[in-house]
Amino acid sequence: MIIAVSIASFTISSCHSKTANEKLVYWSSNNTEEIQFGKEVIQEWNKNHPDNEIVFQPVPEGQSSEEVILAAVVGKTTPSIYGNMWQGDVEQYARAGKLIALDTLPGFNEFIYSRCDSSVVKEVTSIDGHIYQLPWKINPIMMIYNVDIFHEIGYDKPPRTYSEFLRAAEKIKKVDKNGYSVRWIGYVEVLVTWWQRFFDFYPFYLAASNGGHLIEKGNVAFNNKYAIETFAFLKTLFDNKYLPRERLSARQDAFLSSAIATRFTGPWEISHADKFKPEGFHYDFAPLPVPDDFIGEPYTYGDTKNIVIFNTCPNVTTAWNFLKTMLSEKNDYKFLRITSQLPRRKDLISNALFLKYFEEHPKMLPFAKQSKYVKGPDISEILKEVFDMISQQFEACVVYGKITPEQAVNEAAKATQLLLLK
Repeated sequence: MIIAVSIASFTISSCHSKTANEKLVYWSSNNTEEIQFGKEVIQEWNKNHPDNEIVFQPVPEGQSSEEVILAAVVGKTTPSIYGNMWQGDVEQYARAGKLIALDTLPGFNEFIYSRCDSSVVKEVTSIDGHIYQLPWKINPIMMIYNVDIFHEIGYDKPPRTYSEFLRAAEKIKKVDKNGYSVRWIGYVEVLVTWWQRFFDFYPFYLAASNGGHLIEKGNVAFNNKYAIETFAFLKTLFDNKYLPRERLSARQDAFLSSAIATRFTGPWEISHADKFKPEGFHYDFAPLPVPDDFIGEPYTYGDTKNIVIFNTCPNVTTAWNFLKTMLSEKNDYKFLRITSQLPRRKDLISNALFLKYFEEHPKMLPFAKQSKYVKGPDISEILKEVFDMISQQFEACVVYGKITPEQAVNEAAKATQLLLLK
């Protein structure tokens, strides 16, 4: 780890010329479309503000952007502004004094409330009462489904509840003449990697619990019936071989080849599906299944990425003025068109400007509607460790059936509580 951080720190340091250090530096993600957006917005800013130019740079390459940012913090080579901060990482940097408290900047509260509703503001407020991150973009996790397979088994609509999903799974399941499964209702990644749970346990837990917490006010909040129900539902899918235990990621796209009928994914799936789908292939999106007694609109994980200003910023006032421009209505629309990612705005499906986009891109409309019911990760310094503990129990219980859902949730909760007490 020390060697990796040192190498990453050296790499990041080498990216900063003396000229760049004299100006504000903005790092975007290294997604091609976001690079295009960042270049265009900063080029316009620099044209209009020649005395306050900003240097644009994608986040340097590394195993993950989170590791690169950690290395930059350790090496004191952070950018002035970072536009791809995972919400779950913010608290540790805020506690370490590495971030600017944005709510201390003039006009911030008015700006954030004009853009986000009070629940979002509460979600990004740190334990000390300050706000260190500006909500920017979301990619809600939903269920993509093969329309024709569901029609084949008599479903005009995708299953909404656990029971409906399990009944559909039994009808969809196929085996070859040798008894090997060749078609399943879906696929859940069996890797223990902590962030894999963003595409199974966590969005299902949020859906079942009406957007419930894992950690709340410094205490474990997931030792409840919703987590147990989520584990039990997913375990049943594996137990009945409705989901494969083999990894399908190395073979031909399992969804587009109709080996699986659903996948839990984000809006990035649209461009991929449209590019590679076979002729005559029909797909659509729906919310994740919920417990049978669920009432209301289900929440999901929003894959939230936000913007922060590091304390290395040479001119916070300029940085804040730039962010107000970058997150204007006009530039949010530009961001949506270029990247096919949703700006986290409360008027996304009521503003005529954005509705125009969804009329032209109807597959994005379910995600826009879902955007009212998304949650980002909780405020906690140990959130990655929490997901890691949940993921270990997920493997033991859901994938391999070695322990019960009650035992799995209880063990993960106990281990988390011990960490919180340290």
